[in-house]
Amino acid sequence: MVLYGADGLAQRAQAYDLLTNAAGQYWGLSPLPQVVRTSLGKPVFSPAQGREFNLSHSGRLALCALDSAPVGVDIQMVKSWRPTLPGRVCSQEELDWLQKQPDLWRSFTTLWVMKESRVKQSGQGLRGSIAAISVPIPRPGELLYAHQGLWFRIFPGPDWVGAVCGTTPGPAEIDWRSLSPVSSVPRGCND
Repeated sequence: MVLYGADGLAQRAQAYDLLTNAAGQYWGLSPLPQVVRTSLGKPVFSPAQGREFNLSHSGRLALCALDSAPVGVDIQMVKSWRPTLPGRVCSQEELDWLQKQPDLWRSFTTLWVMKESRVKQSGQGLRGSIAAISVPIPRPGELLYAHQGLWFRIFPGPDWVGAVCGTTPGPAEIDWRSLSPVSSVPRGCND
């Protein structure tokens, strides 16, 4: 698995430029294969041929994970969310953990990106109870977790948090890329 990132996005379509850049670098794909959506909405290459990817963007940032097995990635800017949101999307164990954290919204964002990366890895999306999506409870100083047969890695940034979920441990670092300001979106993609 590899993980690429971009900072300074002016438009969300640039996340697909990151995918084009990453797939060319990692797999030597040029041009990028057609991107289609599964019946549950997960973007995939057609045909996949053992090349799995996942994209996420938030504000000026984007992450792109590539692997030979299903992979999920999420990135979010840390912000103050609606005060009622944790009670709606967190399990009781997660709520208990959040109450002990010095920075509620950074901690909540960490749980959120882990949940998003898990459902994106599975291809199921956010269906059903979000509180029931099981992710490991973060521990001080730890960024890599094995949980229910999957690996999670957290990437804390100064004003953002990212996570990747897959069948193998994610890389320890993000390979940051520069993107041109002009973007072209592959057909069938409206992330």
